[in-house]
Amino acid sequence: MFMHNKRLQYTVRVSEPNPQLARMIMEQFGGADGELAAAMRYFTQGLGEDDPGRKDMLLDIATEELSHLEVVGSIVTMLNKGLKAQLAEGQMKEAELYQMIGSSGTSAKESILFGGAPALCDSAGVPWTAAYVDSRGEPTVDLRSNIAAEARAKIVYERLINITDDPGVKDALGFLMTREIAHQKSFEKALYAIENNFPTGKLPGVERYASMYVNTSQGEGDVEGPWNSGAEWDRVDDLEQVMPADGGDGLATVKLDAKDKKVAAKMAERTMSDPASDPTTGADLGAGPGAGRTKSGDMGGAANIQEAPAVAEAAARK
Repeated sequence: MFMHNKRLQYTVRVSEPNPQLARMIMEQFGGADGELAAAMRYFTQGLGEDDPGRKDMLLDIATEELSHLEVVGSIVTMLNKGLKAQLAEGQMKEAELYQMIGSSGTSAKESILFGGAPALCDSAGVPWTAAYVDSRGEPTVDLRSNIAAEARAKIVYERLINITDDPGVKDALGFLMTREIAHQKSFEKALYAIENNFPTGKLPGVERYASMYVNTSQGEGDVEGPWNSGAEWDRVDDLEQVMPADGGDGLATVKLDAKDKKVAAKMAERTMSDPASDPTTGADLGAGPGAGRTKSGDMGGAANIQEAPAVAEAAARK
């Protein structure tokens, strides 16, 4: 059961309305890394958690994230106060009202439906979706995801702090940003309190692949470091050594019963290409300047993309 305390977790002091800033802060209300997504992620994880310590932590943080949603929503509401009043009372001239709505960056639909109040969407007006909740029901997976989510949210708060000079908004955003750090610490402690937390899940990796590093991006810019070289790694620079990694022929096969095998052979025969044929195609029939070599002849092209407009213009004059 939840009880709502009418006082915010952190006092919101907004110096003056600013619909543009409100629009950007909406990212932390209904965005992928916003407070609603965090609350729903941790609530669902907590409800499914068997460990009493992790369950308690997840439900604590989930509930706090709802309080952060309230703080963010209050900031947005205060920043939109003038817009909301004008939409409700219609005291401005039509052109001025259009200008105010347009400068806020909100869509007409959001302005008309929500009247300056925070909606469950991000800064681009994209509706919130449960797809933002990426839990897997495995604590070593979910805790790592939670750490990453808190880190992403911190960076978003940093960027929001950098784009406003309003001291009260900066102060509240600074509090929210710092709570992301605290939550990261809690999730890190919970992760490392699990004795065997890597690799995730129950099954061990296959030994001969677990320490293989395959250098598949080669050329200038190759760098060696502890992530790909040293005693912990079997570094592979010659890709032929691991193609295929299992020592097989690298082909995909399936065993079919006689009936399916016969039908598959018929389909392959019906759809087989004739490499000896050279049919006339639509590209040949419709070839014009710039098509290159076709059955209609060498139609040429531009030497480079900078010359392409001139070539097109010359062709149009013919």
